[in-house]
Amino acid sequence: MAVSTSSVITLHINGEKFTLPVDHRTTLLDALRERLDLTGTKKGCDQGQCGACTVLVDGRRTVSCLQFAIAAEGREITTIEGVADGDQLHPVQQAFLDLDGYQCGYCTPGQICSAIGMLGEHAAGWPSAATEDVRPEVGPPPLTVDEIRERMSGNLCRCAAYASIVEAVARAAETPAAPLIDAPQDTKEQAA
Repeated sequence: MAVSTSSVITLHINGEKFTLPVDHRTTLLDALRERLDLTGTKKGCDQGQCGACTVLVDGRRTVSCLQFAIAAEGREITTIEGVADGDQLHPVQQAFLDLDGYQCGYCTPGQICSAIGMLGEHAAGWPSAATEDVRPEVGPPPLTVDEIRERMSGNLCRCAAYASIVEAVARAAETPAAPLIDAPQDTKEQAA
């Protein structure tokens, strides 16, 4: 008996359901771009090192070039196309626009999705390698320039717009509506 190497899956993307046949080796990135024509998510290194393909899966940052599409079935996927609320830009998008947090724009969708996920992680109290006091009772650390740089370090910008990106993330963090996407739940709660 031959083992099937493809399946029909349903992906929940930006509030819509998409049912499609996929080879089990198809990455989420390739399903988004090549099968569903959601081309805002960019293919950079195709090795999970540049962050250009970052999307949110259940509110958490994910490099879509390393995740199989079949593994994303039943999860809520948010791409750059689903971040804005109609014509109202997400506060992170608006801050990137206002503060020139981009140059060529190729990395920008991944940077924005990563920043939204990062702000959710920060709000949930997740520490980073730059966090000085990681005790849970202390709460989220101040979102300093060093914290932002460390938390965004998985996203590369070949144009070196880092200063503007950090400034944009800091401004978005000050906006009350910034965590539009649900903040990641505590790992213990997810297991329950």
